[in-house]
Amino acid sequence: MADFDTIYEEDDEEGPPSDSRELVVPDPILVRGAGNVTIFGLSNRFDTEFPTSLSAKVAPEEYKATVVRLNSVLKKALPVNVKWLFCGCICCCCTLGCSLWPVVCLSKRTRHAIEKVLDWENTRLYHKLGLHWRLSKQRCDSSSMMEYVLLVEFLPKIPIFRPD
Repeated sequence: MADFDTIYEEDDEEGPPSDSRELVVPDPILVRGAGNVTIFGLSNRFDTEFPTSLSAKVAPEEYKATVVRLNSVLKKALPVNVKWLFCGCICCCCTLGCSLWPVVCLSKRTRHAIEKVLDWENTRLYHKLGLHWRLSKQRCDSSSMMEYVLLVEFLPKIPIFRPD
């Protein structure tokens, strides 16, 4: 009767806990710009073709709708950015480069608009599916230049049924 309240520890013969195996996250999926015009690393459109590594994670229609929303933001911003870039390049010698500041600010505003759309999409749909979209700057494969790409990251699944 004295051993009734005694708590015994189980010996784990495997060594490290199995939590490290459960939190394995696949590599993110990279969506590169597919447009023919790139201003300050931001392409004028992204490809709407559904990557096969996202199958059974998200519907192709939802993926395409997200990319179309992003492409519409880029489509609205590109003509203005090109005009300011052209004017800035013409006046660059006279203004000692200061005429390029409007294009830099417009490019930054376009990036913020894309990040805002991605945040809305993440909270509306993708976080519920265990995915996270973000805009990331990466080095181009062919040169040392930088470009903005979309990263679709997999969120780690937290084992809620496992005790602390």
